[in-house]
Amino acid sequence: MADRPEDPGTGDHQELMSLLGAWALSACAPEDTERVEAHLNDCGRCAEEALRLRDAALLLQPQGSLDLDPKLRARVLDGCLARRPATQPVPAWAAPLDSEAARLDALLNDITEDEWRTPVELRWFDDHDGWLGRTTTVSGVLDHLLAVDGLLARAVGLPDVLSDAGDDPVARTDARWAGARREADAWRSWREQTQALVRAAAGTGGRTGEHTVPRAGFGDPDRLPGTGPELPLSDAYLDRAFACWVHADDIARAVEYPYDPPLGPQLRQLVDLAARRLPQSIARRRRAGLAVSQARLTTAGTPGRTLHLEVEGLGGGHFYIPLDSPVATVSRTAAREAVAHVALDDVVFCQLVAGRITPDEAASGGEGDPLVIRDVLCAAAALSRL
Repeated sequence: MADRPEDPGTGDHQELMSLLGAWALSACAPEDTERVEAHLNDCGRCAEEALRLRDAALLLQPQGSLDLDPKLRARVLDGCLARRPATQPVPAWAAPLDSEAARLDALLNDITEDEWRTPVELRWFDDHDGWLGRTTTVSGVLDHLLAVDGLLARAVGLPDVLSDAGDDPVARTDARWAGARREADAWRSWREQTQALVRAAAGTGGRTGEHTVPRAGFGDPDRLPGTGPELPLSDAYLDRAFACWVHADDIARAVEYPYDPPLGPQLRQLVDLAARRLPQSIARRRRAGLAVSQARLTTAGTPGRTLHLEVEGLGGGHFYIPLDSPVATVSRTAAREAVAHVALDDVVFCQLVAGRITPDEAASGGEGDPLVIRDVLCAAAALSRL
């Protein structure tokens, strides 16, 4: 390698030097990565600096131990982006998937070879069959994520590794589990697909709700909010971020690894997604005759009874859930005169929605009609899926 640095006053050299921090964190666009690495072959000074930054990045990258401050990666990336804004920034609605995938990748980097075969229990609640479960392994969890994430990959024009397995998430998971493969293959395939999903989101340059995809392509119509033929791409990404966090926590519990919830602003997005799914779940349970509170007829689009859901914590907020129709409007009067008020911690609410705890285990503070509160907590649990 020639040890002859370019003139540091040249614009190209200075620009490439400014990219070294992002390159060390693997946060460069593909074309910038190629330019930086070509430059490192010719500039000894930058090559030395790049090696120093890459060594330092081992303590900051998601491949490092999660015993470090979980906010560290976000701060480093924010610092890099403050100096040189990204040419294709990751939209706010895709940031939770980016972060949760990076944290799961770090967890997987820390586990031992034997821990890949650790049994991991996946639980969910079914309206008719009650609490159900499947036991798999750490690599099996990744295969499940890969199978369901493939529906989103297909929706944004990326290859689907299970293109012949149809749209049903459970059938796709079973098809993936039926194949024999090494644990490392599941990890690599899942990571490559997730990184491609984040890059695809960055390529849209869109705001929340601006881009939509066909709802029919996701197999399970109750997995995402709304009922129309199209759904916001942002909701599809948030759904996969939620699943990534929940299943990473499943793995962490199985291998006894410390694992924190998402950062506050991103947890708030996941809580909001779950709260927006609640009206449809309440209505579905009522149509199935599973509700314990009395129904009240209301005209679509007019105010009806409302429950005040207060989610506490950094990811929390106040949500007013229509009880009589999923498309009923929630007026200011209805919000003020909510027939019940239930308070849940943000992580507890997400665990309930994920089917990891029961309504009875969700330590909540409630006021008002106890039957309404029971229906809403059960409807939250009924949002869970394999």
